[in-house]
Amino acid sequence: MIRKEIKMEKLYYRIPYIRQFEAKVVSCEKGKKGFEVILDRTAFYPEGGGQPSDTGTLGTARVLDVHERGEEVIHYTDQELQEGQTVTGAIDWDSRFSNMQQHSGEHIVSGLIHGRYGYDNVGFHMGHEEMTIDLNGILTWEELMEIEKEANEIVFANRQIKATYPSEEELQKLDYRSKKELSGRVRIVEVPGADCCACCGTHVEYTGEIGAVKFLSMIHYKGGVRISMLCGAKAMEDYRRKTDQTAAISNLLSAKPDRLKEAVERLKNEAAEKDARIGALTRELLNLKVKQYEAGQKLLLVFETGMTALQIRQFCDRLLEGGKAETAAVFSEDAKGGFNYCAGSRSFDMRQAGKTLNGKLNGRGGGSAQMIQGTFKASEEEIRNVFEEIF
Repeated sequence: MIRKEIKMEKLYYRIPYIRQFEAKVVSCEKGKKGFEVILDRTAFYPEGGGQPSDTGTLGTARVLDVHERGEEVIHYTDQELQEGQTVTGAIDWDSRFSNMQQHSGEHIVSGLIHGRYGYDNVGFHMGHEEMTIDLNGILTWEELMEIEKEANEIVFANRQIKATYPSEEELQKLDYRSKKELSGRVRIVEVPGADCCACCGTHVEYTGEIGAVKFLSMIHYKGGVRISMLCGAKAMEDYRRKTDQTAAISNLLSAKPDRLKEAVERLKNEAAEKDARIGALTRELLNLKVKQYEAGQKLLLVFETGMTALQIRQFCDRLLEGGKAETAAVFSEDAKGGFNYCAGSRSFDMRQAGKTLNGKLNGRGGGSAQMIQGTFKASEEEIRNVFEEIF
């Protein structure tokens, strides 16, 4: 069906704090993601510029997603709406306001970094768990902490954030950030003392509404860095979760929260010492076990319990090095009723033998011509019969 595009009133630009509105249904068509609804006016922000779309309701229908198509805004709903009817739209305000906090905080951070280091924001994504900013230059964590401090000072100063549409002449004189060349009517978002940027997103009116700016992590990414951060309510929720985790770990380690690093380092050192002692005792035990077997056997199969894959290999190595057998294999039962194994030989090509063993014993694994390692899903009796048949 050919439909003439209409000039839709985009309330999310004119009244970003609007929560409810009334609109007329221009069209409603069945689509791949539910029903595609077009209104004569809308407060639902469509996904774009790194910001997710709004959700909410149109009458009794849930608005699941919103996208722009040319000048139109498509609302994807779970119910059909009648063309020509007037519906009440309601925005999921908690989600919308959080997006406004995140996006406004991103402006301050990107603007400050651009002003101080000259780096550009080349990637921006607002996810459910965190927000990420990709920069085309390298920062240290200490430098990022300075940016965080300055960003929060601007938040606490409660400066007004302005969105304007400068004339072409005014735009040419304006020093503003933009990811691409723009033409026509350009929307400029300005945070005094922090940023001036071409942007189509929704923002809070005053920086104080951002609440807080908190960086979570930074990694090297595509020649620059990727910063993970949160603002406002999401930052506070993240802080609450981490405070709860810190308290729980503090109780487990019987250490004060500000002493957890030292407590963990102590545990790590103690664990390393125990591992070293266990390793030494394991080597002594394996050496004693090896002495139990006569040297010069053609085939030696040893079935053990509770051995790790590493211990199985070490045991098999010692049997061969000690000349106990021409071909030796060590097995230890796994939790699934099969066996972990390691097998080596001084006369057979074990890589080729492994293929035969895997086929006959429902096995997985491989290795070199001298030694193979893996698992068999077979009984001890089946394993003994197949090894005696092959070797």
